[in-house]
Amino acid sequence: MTTIVFSIVAVLALATLLFAPFTRGQLWRATVTPLASIIGSGFLVSAPLLAREFGGYAALAMALLIMLAALIGWTIRYNITVVENELAHGTDRALMSIEKLSHVVLAFAYFISVAYYLFLLGHFVVAAFNIDSASMPQIIAITLLAAIGILGWSGGVAKITQIERYTSALNLAVIIGFLAALAAYGVDLFVQDQPVLPPPGRFELSSLPVLLGLLIVVQGFETTRFTGDNFDQVTRARAMWIAQLVSGVIYVAFFVLLSPLLTELSLGTGVAAIITLSTVVAAILPLSLTVAAAASQFSASVADSLGDAGLIEQITEGKVNPSHAYPLIAAVGIAILITIDVNSVIALASRAFALFYALQCLVAWESVRKKVGETFKTVAFMVLALISFAVFIFGVPAG
Repeated sequence: MTTIVFSIVAVLALATLLFAPFTRGQLWRATVTPLASIIGSGFLVSAPLLAREFGGYAALAMALLIMLAALIGWTIRYNITVVENELAHGTDRALMSIEKLSHVVLAFAYFISVAYYLFLLGHFVVAAFNIDSASMPQIIAITLLAAIGILGWSGGVAKITQIERYTSALNLAVIIGFLAALAAYGVDLFVQDQPVLPPPGRFELSSLPVLLGLLIVVQGFETTRFTGDNFDQVTRARAMWIAQLVSGVIYVAFFVLLSPLLTELSLGTGVAAIITLSTVVAAILPLSLTVAAAASQFSASVADSLGDAGLIEQITEGKVNPSHAYPLIAAVGIAILITIDVNSVIALASRAFALFYALQCLVAWESVRKKVGETFKTVAFMVLALISFAVFIFGVPAG
């Protein structure tokens, strides 16, 4: 039954995301990149970690993480609609300095995120084929990083991004189908008088830094900040809001529907534990989730590589050609993979993006503090900057 539900819903969702009229509109084209980046495979990564740390409070913990991301998104939307115009005038040197510094931090964050995406891809592939090798995910990721470095140098990376529309649609369709299958599974358990409620919740102060270290799983909305060449300010701000709203609903629904499996999931090991466990819901799910997750991770890694190369060109004021930046991106990513385990990569990426968010909050604060009648925003942006700095300092891997 659940297999049929998954198949029907996933196919209908895929057809809708590929052929529905709204997908050809400018707003959807502006929304799909941040939406795909936020969702990605974050729910696969976060599920076993939050189940282990928070038990039945996993959905609440994810909701708090989404709320934090939503507030940071509000700040960046302010930067899109207000600060970008002020930066264009080039008269506020403090504002420009903080903005440029945030770009340097973001470039470093992209170095980490590319390695993070490909490392997860390796884990998903290994889990799908039941390969008993601790080093194989690392080998897969290093091989793909080397390929991106070579393709970027030769100018071939841009061609790969043309598949993003299809990989994003596939990933979203599989996720929607997975949610439907989980709902059907829960109904089936209820009919059979089996327990469907989540296990007892738990919270310890030591779990809070772990939650902060998972900020990377709801990251990606900031990409609209740098798509000004393709979309106007209003479209980009709306696209970010829609992407965060839709992804937030999907994340919370996922953890609520996962309630009957949280206890077993908390005993799982590795970031791909949810893929292994999904066979309980429907036999077709492990393969479907693996294919969608692998495609999503590769697409995201290429997109971040492109973004990083562009940032490096911008930071160096055109002195470094983007094609020359790709080997550097590959080399740094390989160094990260060789020296850091996957959970530490997740936390490191979260901390890097948190520092970027903190600086973007300071950009907004620097802009608004000089305006009359904007006391609330002035205080709010500074509080969000401090919270983001706290994530940067205290976010830890879920070891």
